[in-house]
Amino acid sequence: MVDYDIIIAGGGLAGTIAAQSVSYYSNQGLKVLVIDRSPSNLPGSKSVSGWICGDAVSKEAVDYMTNRIKVNWSEPEIEHKVKGVMAFSPDRETSIPFDGAGYMLNRQVLPERQNERTLAMGVDFDFEINLTGLVYDGNQVIGVQGINNKTKTPYKKTAKVVIDATGMTSMLRNQISNTTKMEKKIDRTDVESTGRHIMYFDQGEEDLTEFDPNYCIIHLDQDIAPGGYGWVFPKGKNKVNIGLGVEKTLLEKRNQRLGKNDNVSMLINQYVERNRAIKNARLSEDPQDKNNATGNFQVSVRRQNDCMVANGFVIVGDSAWMPKPLDAGGIGPALVAGTIVGKCVVEAIQSGDVTEKGLWKYNKEFINEYGYKTAGLEIFRKLIQTLTNEQISYGMKHFLGNLDVEAISKGEHPDFSNVTKLGMMIRGALNKKLADGLRFTTQQNRLLTKHYYEYPESPEGFDEWSKKLHHILDESNAKLPQYQN
Repeated sequence: MVDYDIIIAGGGLAGTIAAQSVSYYSNQGLKVLVIDRSPSNLPGSKSVSGWICGDAVSKEAVDYMTNRIKVNWSEPEIEHKVKGVMAFSPDRETSIPFDGAGYMLNRQVLPERQNERTLAMGVDFDFEINLTGLVYDGNQVIGVQGINNKTKTPYKKTAKVVIDATGMTSMLRNQISNTTKMEKKIDRTDVESTGRHIMYFDQGEEDLTEFDPNYCIIHLDQDIAPGGYGWVFPKGKNKVNIGLGVEKTLLEKRNQRLGKNDNVSMLINQYVERNRAIKNARLSEDPQDKNNATGNFQVSVRRQNDCMVANGFVIVGDSAWMPKPLDAGGIGPALVAGTIVGKCVVEAIQSGDVTEKGLWKYNKEFINEYGYKTAGLEIFRKLIQTLTNEQISYGMKHFLGNLDVEAISKGEHPDFSNVTKLGMMIRGALNKKLADGLRFTTQQNRLLTKHYYEYPESPEGFDEWSKKLHHILDESNAKLPQYQN
């Protein structure tokens, strides 16, 4: 006998959505436990700084969850509604819309509401538990173990399936010993160092490239946020989530180029100070922000883990490296994956097969719904991270047609295959190199998207599929430097 049918390690957003999905698809017929390291009054917090995040999510992703598992979000967890996201070139002359209508969430209130809803759906919680590893029966995961921080005693619970939602550096995934298909570690260059403040401010100059109450603004600028971007996301007419993300090796090069020694926190403060539309900015002291007003965090910007299941074990959300490669947005993928994983795990338990094979459908369903596009976007990210500000501004102005903008708005790879038709407009060798690089990423994206749609139906085909995937990725990474600066 096991203690639970399903244990969900991690009580953050991906974990609680997975729990709600299990409850919905099983008609509350399965015994479910969510285990979280945080105290019950700070559920799912990422660190002592709170739930550090950009707080933005598309309406489409929320609707995906709501339509399938009937969980509705409303005020106060939805703090502000936006019409979309606008990405501005470094010279601010070009903007690209993407993601469509969406919401700015209150990430302190949302977990509280999520826990209330999850408890009402028949799910149990254990708080202040530090999980250190998995429990095995032969080659099958059958539970988790760790330390109860409340009593300082050993902790162990068993289940038919463990869903790991403990975050990017998951100790459970890192120590997995019953599979070689699941990647354990993430490469440093696939991680962005980010941080943000939640602030009130007085209105300065009216400039919709600096602050717009109706749109989330992204600034692409290699001096402000090397290898990443700065963001100004409205939470009201005089309230903002403002921050930025960088790739550390590119920050080091930027500092060397400009003769500076800035870190992420210094860059954020300079970014706030530079904003002409935001004056007298001060950290929010609202009760619903008091545990979440400022902080730094690390986020993955690569494709999801090549395999997300093992015998009795699955990974979801940040544990599976699901944030989007281009903008590091993690809430949308977590909603999609949390909804899918709950359904697939329920089906596996009901069929009596919780082995790798029985859980395999989760891999396939997530890829078909969302994950098919991430590897191509990973290659695209690696190219644009190295561009100069002049190249970014030029490319956004001259290389993006209506169909490309439409693709970006859907989170897809733009089609740069016809950029040669603009050859007369290309000025200088750097822009010619950029045009060639954009065409190359389009070519590789087509290969990768086709390959992901051919993800194997069962574990038996994985090794061959993985070998071909890494051949394409290795070829891409070997050729990319000739297009990079």
